Amino acid sequence: MAELQSAGDIKTEYLAQMRSKRVMNLILLLVFVALMLAGFQTANDRNAGGFWDGLPNIFDFPADVIGEAIARAPLLPGYFVKYFPSLIETINIAGAATLLGAMIGLVMSLLVTRGLAPVPWLVGPLRRILDILRAVPEIVIALVLIFLLGGGPVPAMIAIALHTVGALGKLFSEVNENASLKPIEGLASVGAGWVQRMWLGVVPQVAPNYLSYALLRFEINIRASAILGFVGAGGIGYDLRNTMSWGQGKFDEAAAIFLLLFGTIVVVDQVSSFLRNRLTHGAKNQEAHP
Repeated sequence: MAELQSAGDIKTEYLAQMRSKRVMNLILLLVFVALMLAGFQTANDRNAGGFWDGLPNIFDFPADVIGEAIARAPLLPGYFVKYFPSLIETINIAGAATLLGAMIGLVMSLLVTRGLAPVPWLVGPLRRILDILRAVPEIVIALVLIFLLGGGPVPAMIAIALHTVGALGKLFSEVNENASLKPIEGLASVGAGWVQRMWLGVVPQVAPNYLSYALLRFEINIRASAILGFVGAGGIGYDLRNTMSWGQGKFDEAAAIFLLLFGTIVVVDQVSSFLRNRLTHGAKNQEAHP
């Protein structure tokens, strides 16, 4: 009887906790909706035109771009050739930023991984640095660098690289935490230094994951480098900003740039997805069939 009563008490307590949780979730949802509505109303009041007044015209711009692109379809191949160098510049910005950010992020990840860091008291401060690099948007960093260095691809590359350091440093450190310590202990027993233990004991274990995350970040950085072009950081985004201005009659060129950028992102996404699958699943298959 005592066991039945105990089970009944547990069930009653569980149901009470579930009801309390549902009430709390409902309150949080109502608060969230209220904040969203208040924020939207504030933004609408401060907007130059008004959201509801402009809502019926939301499809005007896409319609003009598509209409001009269809009307001047024979000119699109020429536009592809014209803006292809800018596309290559955008890819180069993303590639250089990813490579630089991945290398620095790798070193930072080893310095902030507990159990691997050579200076344990530096783990906290370095993690906060990675948090700051991830928190500040690339466009903010790029605007500051453009003010200091002038427009061009270099500020964009540095801005994206800094953000990549914060993102990959965090991801790489999480991968490092799953690495086996046995190779590190073996290297330490024969007198290997910290750099040798990391390079020979940790990196070979997690290299496929490193490359997988770096490829994923490369996809993101292509989009970021195109966006930074809107603030004068070079690449195809700068050309897209110029062609999208109203009244210039260049919407067909904007459509060509959209198609170039879309095709590039699709190709890079497919290639990097294939390589990531080969790296991760290939490594697992080798472990399963030594």
